[in-house]
Amino acid sequence: MSKPNFHAMSQKELHDYVLAHREDREAFYAYVDKLHLEGNWIEMPALQSEQDLENYPQFIERIRSSSEPRDGAV
Repeated sequence: MSKPNFHAMSQKELHDYVLAHREDREAFYAYVDKLHLEGNWIEMPALQSEQDLENYPQFIERIRSSSEPRDGAV
């Protein structure tokens, strides 16, 4: 059986593939490489307390928007 073309997959497709094929190290490394290349994360220093989160409104907004129910799910 041939492997899919990991470089042609979107980040979401590759993420889903890695979750479904956790033993596939090649897919995992391709996913990490894609994350690094796309660089769509927010970097921040380690938090010292919960109050430190107030200093990172972008991070809070991203967490809120990614945790909202989708497709009417609760």
